[in-house]
Amino acid sequence: FYFRSSDGYVIYMGADKYENEDLIKYGLPEDVWFHVEDLSSAHVYLRLNKNERLEDVPQSSIQECSQLVKANSIEGCKLNHVHIIYTRWRNLKKTADMDVGAIGFHDSSKVKKVRIEKDPVIVKQISKTKEEKFPNLAEAQELRAAEFRADAKKERIANLNAEK
Repeated sequence: FYFRSSDGYVIYMGADKYENEDLIKYGLPEDVWFHVEDLSSAHVYLRLNKNERLEDVPQSSIQECSQLVKANSIEGCKLNHVHIIYTRWRNLKKTADMDVGAIGFHDSSKVKKVRIEKDPVIVKQISKTKEEKFPNLAEAQELRAAEFRADAKKERIANLNAEK
């Protein structure tokens, strides 16, 4: 499922643990992952703009992703407040012995946490932007990797020309 934040960011969410597994596997460097801490929930991703830092994301978009992940947690949606954890996709760690949809972190100090209260207004607002799409995630990841390699090559050439 795809959504659009009030700040214009693309947000996407796995429909089940198998789709979450694909999202873990085929994420992009610009993706930020959200989950309810210590409870089962959907995996929600916010796609940053190229070269954007997580610190630059408006709190309104962080709040919308947090509300969306809380609303899509079987246990979390019933609670008045929960803690939401979020981190860059590249910080997610998946090992062969983990259950489907489960993840760990390469560096737990890079995981941010926010406490949120239930806010049905935000959930209703973000839900109005919902679209169901079935993109080829592997292809999108490869296209982004090719773009990254091309940008790196241009930068190397520019640096070599600047040294001449």
